[in-house]
Amino acid sequence: MTAARRPPRRELANAIRALSMDAVQAANSGHPGMPMGMADIAEVLWNDYLRFSPEHPQWPNRDRFVLSNGHGSMLLYSLAYLTGYPLGIDEIRAFRQLDSRTAGHPEREVEIGIETTTGPLGQGLANAVGMALAEKILADQFNQPGADIVDHHTYVFLGDGCLMEGVSHEACSLAGTLALGKLIGIYDDNGISIDGETEGWFSDDTPARFRAYGWQVVEDIDGHDPQAIATAIESARADTSKPTLICCKTIIGFGAPNKQGTAATHGAPLGDAEIAAARETLAWPHPPFEMPENVLQAWDGRARGRELVDAWQQKFETYRVAHPDHAAEFLRRTQGELPQNWASFAQSVVRQITDEASSVATRKASERALEGFGASLPELVGGSADLTGSNNTWVSRSRRITADDASGNYLNYGVREFGMGAIMNGLALYGGLVPYGGTFLVFSDYARSSMRMASLMGLRAIYVLTHDSIGLGEDGPTHQPVEHLASLRAIPNMQVWRPADSVETAVAWRLAVERRDGPTCLVLSRQTLPHQERSEDQITMISRGGYILCNCEMPPEIVLIATGSELALAVGAANELESSGTAVRVVSMPSVEQFEQQELSYRNHVLPEGTARLIIEAGVADGWWRYTAGRGDVVSMTTFGQSAPAGELLNRFGFTVAAVVNAARRLV
Repeated sequence: MTAARRPPRRELANAIRALSMDAVQAANSGHPGMPMGMADIAEVLWNDYLRFSPEHPQWPNRDRFVLSNGHGSMLLYSLAYLTGYPLGIDEIRAFRQLDSRTAGHPEREVEIGIETTTGPLGQGLANAVGMALAEKILADQFNQPGADIVDHHTYVFLGDGCLMEGVSHEACSLAGTLALGKLIGIYDDNGISIDGETEGWFSDDTPARFRAYGWQVVEDIDGHDPQAIATAIESARADTSKPTLICCKTIIGFGAPNKQGTAATHGAPLGDAEIAAARETLAWPHPPFEMPENVLQAWDGRARGRELVDAWQQKFETYRVAHPDHAAEFLRRTQGELPQNWASFAQSVVRQITDEASSVATRKASERALEGFGASLPELVGGSADLTGSNNTWVSRSRRITADDASGNYLNYGVREFGMGAIMNGLALYGGLVPYGGTFLVFSDYARSSMRMASLMGLRAIYVLTHDSIGLGEDGPTHQPVEHLASLRAIPNMQVWRPADSVETAVAWRLAVERRDGPTCLVLSRQTLPHQERSEDQITMISRGGYILCNCEMPPEIVLIATGSELALAVGAANELESSGTAVRVVSMPSVEQFEQQELSYRNHVLPEGTARLIIEAGVADGWWRYTAGRGDVVSMTTFGQSAPAGELLNRFGFTVAAVVNAARRLV
């Protein structure tokens, strides 16, 4: 039997075009234009350069591929199906349908080749920067002479929208500064966005912009000429001293004769008549969702993937013999496991911090906790958005990562909160690293979209958010967060901790590190907070998110619930109320989300039904009313703050023991 004829490149690319236009038409929803326009580029990259294995999708040394212009998701789904990932044709038929694996925008599922969730434009590009940075960091930490077990590229497709979004500037500027030479961006320069031709709103000199960042730029490439595409990729791979942007001129909706090159192909089905015309133009006579056997054979990447994985595995076995400790640590970290002795070690850190507890700002307590836990966690990679001294994110083991030395563990992100968050997502997605990044709580607004994506993807990312209330003082309302706690708590799968002292801060840090299914916000004070005395049982209960700190001998007439700096107010008010004969319980609730995960019996024990409740927090009351249970109130902020010393502000806005006592008496 003779081997099947290998189709020409254009026919292989047309397989992507056909699947994309047919799936969008079947769904009556989607974006056929970009997949049809970038099909030739994808064919060259995936068949000639990309190192991947459909049968071993988690292979650590695979190339990372990110589709930043994620609205063109059918490009990625077509590639996954054609190359042999476990994504069948029925899933392609079910594009954008309930419970299918082919959502409207790619959602992270490494098993079918999707490295990150994309859709919000620009963030995939920033994720790719984080992935390329992770590759550089781990290569410096683990590679040995003659044994490069971390050695691959990160490729990212991006469009005009990605470059218009500001996060692209933040991330790409830092990528150039850090000389991420194995990062290759391929720009789909088709001149079209939803509103039409981009000349009226996007006239940047993109090549000049990226050269100014310190990138290599390969421009004016015909995105429909396989040889030109291959030459550009070769040029990009040859220079590993800087990241590369390949600017490819393409025609959106290529092959749709009456609509190609127009916004009509961007975000709507082509229509039956235009698809029939495209089939004729592309010389693609096959019915919808049918692939010729020779096309499937030519695309199948499983055999090549096995060869790549086997070769790397042999190299790693040699590495394991020569460097057993490094090999064991590499496997532990890439599998996301904590050190073997972590539980006892972490407990000892919390114990030491408890024994040495004093009145400190929780941002300083966070530094102490990070110092302690970091001794056992080389995977921690921290940083700050130009607020290192204020966020207290630098500890004695911190070493800056630079263009020339990536073996360190600290990143100066500069004033780039959004970029920091999205790059942290890329670091977490890559594996082997646990990123943390600091800024003021009020500036979480800038990073919020990337924080939301971390929650959606379930990434272990840790945000150190200091200056958590009007208590920061004279910087005034532009820097005083009011709505931010409620805003962050509203994000599904985000866990927010607002600790009241050094002990709660240490426990919060421990749980943030241990959490593997989502991000954590550590919300910390600028001002000094008093240490609260606790029993051993109470220290254990901190990990439940909410617990009884001070109790009365009889059933409480009122429960005071507080977080962070306001816990001391609750304790002071409870003492005054008790002295006048009122039975009071004080509940510290550093993490509402963690408390909500506890069994109902525990929650009812801490917050008995039918008891009056007063909640105290220096932020807006949104989210707290559910805890008042019809018999309560919230001492909170209802306006922005002002510029004044912290003590004067707290008096002005009612965060005093006297104000809490009066509010409690009104309820009782």
